[in-house]
Amino acid sequence: MVETDGRRTRSWATLGAAAGSAVGLELLSRRLLRRYGEGLNSMPTVVLEEFPEIDRALLEKLSSFDAELGWCPQPEQTKQKDTGDHLPGEEVRTVVEYSTDEYGSRVCPAADRDESTDISISTYGDSYCFCREVDDDETFQHHLAEKLDTHVGNYGGGNYGLDQALMRLQRQYPEDPTDYVIVLVTASSIARILSVWKHYQEFGNVLAVKPRYRLDDGSLERVETPITEREDLLDLESYAEFLRSHDYHYDHWFKPHLARFPYATDLLAPPEQLRYLAAAGLEDVEGRLGVSLPGIDTARAKTRSGVRLEQPRVRYHEELYDRKADLFEAIVGEFVDYADQEEFTPVFAMAGQLRYAAYEATHGPIYGDLLDRLDERYPILETIDIPRHFEEADDPEAVESLYVQRGEGGHYSSTTNERIADLLAAELFD
Repeated sequence: MVETDGRRTRSWATLGAAAGSAVGLELLSRRLLRRYGEGLNSMPTVVLEEFPEIDRALLEKLSSFDAELGWCPQPEQTKQKDTGDHLPGEEVRTVVEYSTDEYGSRVCPAADRDESTDISISTYGDSYCFCREVDDDETFQHHLAEKLDTHVGNYGGGNYGLDQALMRLQRQYPEDPTDYVIVLVTASSIARILSVWKHYQEFGNVLAVKPRYRLDDGSLERVETPITEREDLLDLESYAEFLRSHDYHYDHWFKPHLARFPYATDLLAPPEQLRYLAAAGLEDVEGRLGVSLPGIDTARAKTRSGVRLEQPRVRYHEELYDRKADLFEAIVGEFVDYADQEEFTPVFAMAGQLRYAAYEATHGPIYGDLLDRLDERYPILETIDIPRHFEEADDPEAVESLYVQRGEGGHYSSTTNERIADLLAAELFD
């Protein structure tokens, strides 16, 4: 009897220890997810809540709010950005400067606007068009302006989709008409044109609410954003029905990645997350101590791990080109129609984003033969598939050399931007 009671006691103790360990693991998992999986630029594989609180301090940072486009670079501003090209405790070595002129175009130091020039050029698109992470005199527009001795307008917008690029063109062109208009975007535009709230696909990007187009019996229908004042962003939950119904990613990406109990499963499921957590944790240690740990570049390790965690989203975008390319092609068609109306030469260029680079080096472009179809469908359109002109794009190891080596997320380097300018000059003006 005493022996039976002892076994029963040990069993309860074992169960209690197991329960305590499970509770501890859940609490730790929840805490780690909150620390490294919540907010912009965190782990791209998990989201903790649909409507995170937005406080006024965060809202004030959105100086680019635009009631029509969602956000837009503002005229005559100069901003400096630490690129992260340094380790904890080191002097900041690289700060890039972004300047805009009276039109809201990024400054082109090589040449001022001059109506007497033989060729006038403007560019529209996303952050690869804006040339984020390099200085004003390191953009492909600056290099192209030097080569052609003419001003090149830069109306790129961070995180823009093809839809916003077109909308900005239609609004801006009457004030700044040019002979050539180049629309340059990355392959992620297929996802951006299906979005009205970026948080549903880019977790933590809670301030980015935008208009979009829908196809209605083959015709484009513009869905306007309901956010007409910046303060409206403080109560996005009141717009939940609109956001959920008009954003494709709510059902197809957001809900499958929404973390729920047990949180340990969400934390431990992708093995790569553990490597990301290790790198992020060590980076925190370096920050607190103000020193760099010997033998490891934690920021580099974290960035590379983050790119690997992005691969499911890359494959998701690849699937979108199979399902939703008709919308993409219709928006390009609207661009071509506007070019015909305003009598300029339309150019569509696809840039290569770092998150796709290694995958595409092995599997080919996720957009398949899209540019060939655009060529066939729109004879007056010039198309340029930028990555296909770089031999590095076919090498998973070498392709990384095309991008800035540290920083926010791998935009093209100054050297690559100069090569893009050479390419555009040769393809369009030789």
